[in-house]
This record gives sequence, structure tokens and C-alpha cells, in this order.
Amino acid sequence: MPTIRANDLEIAYDVVGAGPPLVMLHGATSSGHATFAAQIPSLAAAFRSYLPDARGHGSTRWDAADGFRADWLVDDLAAFVDGLGLASFHLMGYSMGAMTALGFAARAPERLRTLVVVGIAAAREPRASVARRSMDPTRILRDDPAWAADMDRMIDATQGPGAWRRLLPAIAGDLATAPTLSPVALRGITAPTLVVCGDRDPLTPVSQASDLARQVLNGRLFVAPDSGHDVLTTQPALVLEAFRGFYQSTETIATVRAAASPAVDTV
Repeated sequence: MPTIRANDLEIAYDVVGAGPPLVMLHGATSSGHATFAAQIPSLAAAFRSYLPDARGHGSTRWDAADGFRADWLVDDLAAFVDGLGLASFHLMGYSMGAMTALGFAARAPERLRTLVVVGIAAAREPRASVARRSMDPTRILRDDPAWAADMDRMIDATQGPGAWRRLLPAIAGDLATAPTLSPVALRGITAPTLVVCGDRDPLTPVSQASDLARQVLNGRLFVAPDSGHDVLTTQPALVLEAFRGFYQSTETIATVRAAASPAVDTV
């Protein structure tokens, strides 16, 4: 994977496809290819997709013993797209990546052509409480050895022994304390926005996803049936159809927003 020096990190990333730029942000403990495996082939036919590894994940080295904060991830994203010369781009995120995407959209709304967020809401609860329980390394090692083995392979193999055991509590701790976006900040997100959730998501209830879709300036909501937080993998075809419909219906406004950006893409 190539890397780019951004925000004092060597951010590893992959690039697939051709077309307008789309930055895709993975969920906690995962990677871009693992998170969006079912959607990448179709999206690559329409977009040039950039899939960066978040700090402490994949090949972007960071020890969570030195801290882990949501606003740092937004800083990382800003430095990453600046380093690539992407003045204007489409942005998509899942779970932790969706939280980062929302933070960036509130900070620099004029740079986004469209925004897609999956499995996220503006409220702290129940997300923080569920994460505290599910991201407990002691519980994982005892009750979910398969997931522990996956994280040994996906995280510790590049970050070092014991990395995921430090990373998960750090992420959960930040969820419990990080500031949430205010209604004013959410209203400042001007790009067409698609909010996606599963109808049984324990972290993002449908009512909260609906609230988020109404709070942003130009929001739409897609609720996938018979699905929890892992909606991208349990309902891949339905989610992909929602993506296609969203991008087709927003193509004109995305083109206008790209033309109004302060500089042209250099990549």
C-alpha cells in the first residue's frame, strides 16, 4: 500500500477505480477493503476510491497508549485529502469512519460533493454504552475468540503485540467523553447526505438516524430491514442500490459543488 505523510503520520491507503474522487472511511478494528468489500467493485466503476487506514489500524502505525480521539481522526482526514490535492470530493464512512466523516463535513462543508454515513447518529447514547461493553478486551478474549484472532491478524500483525487490547478501550473511552456535534453544526453540513442504518442497529437506533437525516441541510434516510450494525455485510445488495440511487439523484448538484470548490483536484 502507498503511504502519504499527513498530520505527523504515515497514512497508508489504497486506491481503486476511476472517476470523481470518493474517500471511504472504515469502521473500528477494520480496514477499507474489509468494511466495504461488497460495495467496492460497483463503486470502483464510477469513482476513484481512496481507502485510508485510520491511525492504529492496518498499516497506519499509532499506539493507542498515546491516546485516541475522534477529533484527531478528523485532523488526519483533512491532512490526508490535502496531501493528495483533493480540494473537493465525495465522502463515505461507516461507524467510526462515519463519525469522522460527520466531523469533517461540519468543519469543511464546502469541500464535499456528497456525504454518505452508515451506522452513526449525533447522540452519544446508546453508542457509548454498547461500545464500552462490546470493546472490552477481557470479554472478547473470553467470549469471542474468533474476533480476537481477526484483530491479531488485522491489527497486531502491523501495529505490534497487544495493540488491539489498547486500541479498543481507547476508542470506547473517547466515545464516552468526546463532544457531540450541535444542531447548529449539523445544520451547517450542506452537501447532499445519505444516512444509512439497519432497523435493528443497537448502536444507532432508527429514530436517531432519522433525526440526523433531518438535522443536516439536505438529508435522506435509508433503513435496511433485518439488519443490525453490520448493515453493509448483511444487506449488501440493498445498500448498494441505495448508494446508486443517491449518487444518480445528486449528480447535478455534486458537479455544481465541485465547480465551486476553491481549487481543482490535482489527483
